[in-house]
Amino acid sequence: MEHLVLHRNSSPPHSSVDTELLSRTGYTILAVIMGVFSVLGILFNVLVIVVTIRHRQLRQPLSYALVNLAICDLGCAVFGGLPTTVTSAMGYFSLGRVGCVLEGFAVSFFGIASLCTIGVISVERCIVVCYPMGAVQFQTRHAVAGVLLSWVWSFVWNTPPLFGWGSFDLEGVKTSCAPNWYNRDVGNMSYIIIYFLFCFAVPFSLIIMSYSRLLWTLRQVTKLQVSEAGSTNRVEVQVARMVVVMVLAFLVTWLPYAGMALAVIMDSSLYIDPIIATIPVYLAKSSTVYNPIIYIFMNRQFRGYAISTVLCGWNPWASDPQMSEGETTIAVSQQEPKNLT
Repeated sequence: MEHLVLHRNSSPPHSSVDTELLSRTGYTILAVIMGVFSVLGILFNVLVIVVTIRHRQLRQPLSYALVNLAICDLGCAVFGGLPTTVTSAMGYFSLGRVGCVLEGFAVSFFGIASLCTIGVISVERCIVVCYPMGAVQFQTRHAVAGVLLSWVWSFVWNTPPLFGWGSFDLEGVKTSCAPNWYNRDVGNMSYIIIYFLFCFAVPFSLIIMSYSRLLWTLRQVTKLQVSEAGSTNRVEVQVARMVVVMVLAFLVTWLPYAGMALAVIMDSSLYIDPIIATIPVYLAKSSTVYNPIIYIFMNRQFRGYAISTVLCGWNPWASDPQMSEGETTIAVSQQEPKNLT
């Protein structure tokens, strides 16, 4: 594998390509976009962690998964977003071969751990809403186990390139690094295929199955309320809308990147324009901003604590304590446990 550039003219193959991939203005625009994502991602996720630690009321089993998601996204923003912002502003990857490997590993490690944590959250919500009175209850030990499994799973599948099975290389417009989807060596291809199956396909399938079951359950609750009470509970509509937003955000941020990787794996002759290939990369990294907004800030209880934390104890929209959307869903679901299962 050829050596990565340390400065613009140190490596003719890369320097000549880099100047042709994107204009100076284009690189600047990418730097600004990634910079905004990185700063917002750091601020939002730090806020999530601080608010959850400060308020005992938020320390529910699900909070372990939500805080873990914030830690994963914070890692992606710090070790992936900020370096990419700097290299994009410079117009080329300036961190050398070691920097590429470290950045590629860090982003993959935190990114897959985040993806797995989203899978844990989807399972939790499915269990709580679909089986409120079932034999299996989502407790703190289950949340901790899910968090640990997310880290172990990510570590197991992202360390092989550090020891020669697979590799990390530049991607898109050559300002960030990721697993090498393009290398057709047998060893690299075997790693990439297994990596795709276990790190993308498994979490994706888990999320889709869990949320499909959840939406089906909410629909049954709505039907029961329409037939028995004559109207649809507003809370159920809100929860269904929130779940749809979650799934759509996951699809928008991760599916293009996974689809591009799969296409490259399946067709060795496929050429994807570097600028086009950069779009899925930025979408995936933007999840560090969307995740805290969707998974946590749409929770009214957490939002109240977050506002008071930011405004040093003052909440201009303070009102009587209200249950969050998730808590209300549990209460409504428990009204008809037999009909839902």
